[in-house]
Amino acid sequence: MERQMKISVLGLNKAFESRARLGIMSVLMVNDSADFTTLKQLLELTDGNLASHARALEEQGFIACEKRFVGRKPNTIYRATEKGRESFKEHLVALEQFIKEQK
Repeated sequence: MERQMKISVLGLNKAFESRARLGIMSVLMVNDSADFTTLKQLLELTDGNLASHARALEEQGFIACEKRFVGRKPNTIYRATEKGRESFKEHLVALEQFIKEQK
């Protein structure tokens, strides 16, 4: 007898669906902050890809971006906001619940 799959994706946040955004939030959840170069290397993203995904998360208020100069070089620091931390935790709980329902 084939098992019916009850799929409940309520609570999953579309903002975290992409690998890049999931990675950015994951790094920022376990670190106070991360700079552009660190995120780029850890997540193996191109400059443009990281910039566009970070901008999307920033526009939704999930991360904050601080641009400054170190010497003459630009340095961009990212931090998860309180809204971002709460939203990401809710997303992970919903994902965990979804996985449990599939067993």
